[in-house]
Amino acid sequence: MAGHHTKDKGDLGVAKAFADLVSQGCTVLFPATEHAPFDLVAYRRGRFSRVQVKFRTASRGGVTVRFRSVWNDRQGTHAVPVDKSEVDLLCIYCPDTDECYYVRPWEHRASVTLRIRPPSNGQQSGVLVASRFRGVPG
Repeated sequence: MAGHHTKDKGDLGVAKAFADLVSQGCTVLFPATEHAPFDLVAYRRGRFSRVQVKFRTASRGGVTVRFRSVWNDRQGTHAVPVDKSEVDLLCIYCPDTDECYYVRPWEHRASVTLRIRPPSNGQQSGVLVASRFRGVPG
């Protein structure tokens, strides 16, 4: 994916999330606008979940998502925290593993890092192992 435009990466992430959610027994719905705070809605067992998808490559053995919105304009770069109440699930698609990982945003603070590889220092306390986040919760 090197050299691909940000929107192309986002589209790939949403496509991978769609396929993964369907493989886990979800019916997937898409909003009729691109201005919603979520990319799709997963429906399973009588429950709807608003899903925001993030495309993240692995760095130093993990994938990290910061819960903020960043944009640029003539006044510079701006960043504001996202409203976690607007999303039920965050799907992190990692092209290095070709896997989707699911986290509940409100269970984490300003960011979340899922470890693809164990930490080189052997740390285990507080480490979130990515493989444990493969399934859609609930």
